[in-house]
Amino acid sequence: MPNQLQDLHTVDKNSFPYIFEQNATVPLKSSEGAVRLNVYRPKTDAKVPVLVTYGPYGKDIPYADFHAKSYAEVNPQHKSTHSAWETPDPLFWTTHGYAVVRADERGTGQSPGLLDTMSRGTSEAFYEVIEWAAEQPWSSRKVGLLGISYYAGTQWRVAARQPKGLAAIVPWEGMSDYYRDRCRHGGILSDQFITFWWNRQVISDQYGKPGRQKANWGPDTIEGDLGEEELAANRQDQTVDNVANSFRDDEYYATKDFDLANIKVPLLSVANWGGILLHLRGNVQGFMHAGSELKYLRFITGRHDLPFYYEEEVELQRSFLDAFLKSEDRLGWSEKGKLPPVDMVLRKGDVGFNDAEAEKKYPRRTEAEWPIARTQYTKFHLHPDHTLAQDHPYCGSERKISYKALGLLEKPQLIQFTTHAFSAETEITGHITAHLSLSASKASPEQESTPSEMDVFLTLRYISPQGKEVFYTGTAGDPVPLTKGWLRLSLRKIATENPLHREWLPHREYLRSDVQEVVEDTVYETDIEIWPTNVVVEKGGRLVFEVSSGDTQGCGIFGHRHAEDRSEAKLGGMNNLHFGEKQSNYVVLPIVPPK
Repeated sequence: MPNQLQDLHTVDKNSFPYIFEQNATVPLKSSEGAVRLNVYRPKTDAKVPVLVTYGPYGKDIPYADFHAKSYAEVNPQHKSTHSAWETPDPLFWTTHGYAVVRADERGTGQSPGLLDTMSRGTSEAFYEVIEWAAEQPWSSRKVGLLGISYYAGTQWRVAARQPKGLAAIVPWEGMSDYYRDRCRHGGILSDQFITFWWNRQVISDQYGKPGRQKANWGPDTIEGDLGEEELAANRQDQTVDNVANSFRDDEYYATKDFDLANIKVPLLSVANWGGILLHLRGNVQGFMHAGSELKYLRFITGRHDLPFYYEEEVELQRSFLDAFLKSEDRLGWSEKGKLPPVDMVLRKGDVGFNDAEAEKKYPRRTEAEWPIARTQYTKFHLHPDHTLAQDHPYCGSERKISYKALGLLEKPQLIQFTTHAFSAETEITGHITAHLSLSASKASPEQESTPSEMDVFLTLRYISPQGKEVFYTGTAGDPVPLTKGWLRLSLRKIATENPLHREWLPHREYLRSDVQEVVEDTVYETDIEIWPTNVVVEKGGRLVFEVSSGDTQGCGIFGHRHAEDRSEAKLGGMNNLHFGEKQSNYVVLPIVPPK
């Protein structure tokens, strides 16, 4: 920093229903820089538990400025002067006896230092913030974490470090696996969201960035502006790093890794069935593999931003946090076995999408475990006549279905396989695997380049008994299908010896040493993970399984379109799906019979 850090920490005890401390500073021991934060605490002499959020979106940027349309739709009980995007509202939570600490992540807002989101360094800084909050004279020494998306994803990482004072976490729609959930789906770069997210929501709030106040994006940096050269030197650019690094053992990804088993505090993981391209998988995996004795998994539907503030969901958050931060357990969260660990919403019928009231029609059910123990993993076989048959595999002569291999700016080609109408209502809930026999070939003898790679995009769709595709609420309120899956064929190697590997959930390490050659016109049989889902297929309804060369309907802003990562030179040509006695193609669906 060219300018000396200033201490502009202020305490306001009169202007709000709570005490407002702005720009308190946590000097960092783990790295250069400091974390500045705001504290909102009740006007009481009693020591109170603390809710902490830590992220790059600006502790001083009002929710109404960050996303005006979303803020207009938020539950009015959670609107106040200091409401901020994806974080607990200070007025509500201080009224209920909590202090709220909202930190600017290192390198953003008013916190100087290297901007390196989701990194080991920034997790270490978050660790220091939690321990600072536990040590304050107004703190009861019990800290909880509560927040959406980025403010949930950071929870997994810091909880695995076991900071003193951390008593419980509520990661609400937050990916737990940086590589698999967010950056490289099946090894394929998910560049569209990273670019949007980085440029709009992160570097727009970088420490030292000029013009923030003029742009209505929070106050200018206390110590003044930095030049563009210094700003660039003070950040790890995700739009560059995720292109340059392809494997989990590259230093960029490896330094972001952690072990979910190291999480020991009670946790409530909240997953959204509609989050099929970012958070859903991470919330499920986080619940499955966390080392916590007391852990709960809750499934919801609805848009990404609003359900966190629904009255019934906030009361659930509060009862969970009260149990572990106040020792006021009204429901039995702290008594192992008293509450079912899994609480899920069942997507039955066509209620439309992006309609919160309509989605209340979906019933709920609890389960004793995840995956559900009574699940019947059932093969549905692909046939070259484009049917999906439960009763028998294809046993005819050798056939293949081909489609254009690369779809970036133009519409990708796809092939679909459809079940017969279901003869009875059937619930599908859990993890899905596709087993496909694939090859890559030239589009014609005249094609100059020889394909050396193949990207596979999979989608599962539901068709109602009325013959209409049913869409569900996606992250941004957009219409999405049931679920999706992906694989880069050179990364087909499965780590069967890994303890996380299951027959119903193939485990891949995505290491540089795992790369296997893709030879033109050579058939490869491979299992592909499809993200978990839920649907109650009505009598007369059908399922459609889709194989494509690129993003199809439902990907929204989560496209895989990077010209270098998905180049014509390595992918151009035709993709082929092979049928015959020596090849098998099927989808394994998790059918759940009634209790």
